[in-house]
Amino acid sequence: MKRAVFERLKDGTIYGRIQGFQGVWANAKTESACRRELQDVLEGWLILSLKHNLPLPVVEDIDLNDTSFSVIRS
Repeated sequence: MKRAVFERLKDGTIYGRIQGFQGVWANAKTESACRRELQDVLEGWLILSLKHNLPLPVVEDIDLNDTSFSVIRS
């Protein structure tokens, strides 16, 4: 969400998107409502991408597509 960009449209609503995440956007009456909606859209986008084995973008040098790491379980 740090990469989210918001802008006010001519109709007065707020449009938000996340750079690098194609198709992840939201539109609402206020920035806080747009931010909440954008968070929901991002979560759904990630779930669908993982479910369908689609590649995820690299964010701040974190590559979630790298399967060479191991998960430590207790």
